[in-house]
Amino acid sequence: MAAAGGAAALAPFAAARAQAYPSRPITLIVPWPAGGSTDRHHRLLAELASKHLGQNIIVQNQPGAGGTLGPGAMALTAKPDGYTISQYPMGMLRIPHMQKTQWHPLNDFTFIMGTSGYTFGFVVRSDSPYKTFQDYVAAARKEPGKIDYGSTGIGTSPHLLMEEVAEAAKIQLNHVPFKGNADQMQALIGGHVMAASDATGWDKFVDAGQMRLLLTFGDKRTKRWPDVPTAKDLGYGVVSTSPYGLVGPKGMDPAVVKTIHDAFKKALDDPRHAEVMAQLNQEVWYRTGDEYRAWATETFAKDKKLIEKLGLAAK
Repeated sequence: MAAAGGAAALAPFAAARAQAYPSRPITLIVPWPAGGSTDRHHRLLAELASKHLGQNIIVQNQPGAGGTLGPGAMALTAKPDGYTISQYPMGMLRIPHMQKTQWHPLNDFTFIMGTSGYTFGFVVRSDSPYKTFQDYVAAARKEPGKIDYGSTGIGTSPHLLMEEVAEAAKIQLNHVPFKGNADQMQALIGGHVMAASDATGWDKFVDAGQMRLLLTFGDKRTKRWPDVPTAKDLGYGVVSTSPYGLVGPKGMDPAVVKTIHDAFKKALDDPRHAEVMAQLNQEVWYRTGDEYRAWATETFAKDKKLIEKLGLAAK
């Protein structure tokens, strides 16, 4: 009885703590370099959500390790007080199958909400000899292992998508990993890599005529580039939108999680957010925290099989 009475006595203090939140700025970790599609999306989300929270949300770019460095460091070092949250890319559910990590992708996080998913595409410079994706595949057949492409890092969706396509096409490609979209795009423009597999950070370069979009990886062709085939159209059977969302460290107060969730849900519903989604050719992928955790649990198990199939599992 004493324990129950103690818990009852503490309840008002917990409620008061949640009501006082947030009393200072919140850090939102974006585990990719500034300027890419993920950064563009989260800077707007942070701006819109901060109006509903009454505190600034400061975006902190922490690129590295295929998008897992930032959330992984948060899980290991940040207090679960709601003042540090992070974008959670799909690499978080894949890289632990490929190498040992100090964090667990499900047990060490509080899932706040699902937000969106990427439109992935494969681009070359506009002066590239590869006019179509079939041209690129034909070149790889002639010179196994000599034809390269960049991605946003080992174990990321843009990397695994191309590994799946290479397996289906029976070709061997040379993979060049980058820290994120911005440095990869500069490498392609500079001619340091022949092609790039990435989310829509290439959109502005395609629109400006500096790059050519050869392939997308959605279930259907994009509204913005309807002439560009999907991998599915070409018979490779590879489809991905790589959903992502927001997480915090494990053990967050549910009342604080709800406050963050509600502010970001309003941001997702804002007309300005719809404009950015159209620019990035992305769809809203809203999930509650519980729905997001359930999806992540299922995906973690499913992707283990994919990584084993591609021969990338940790030995």
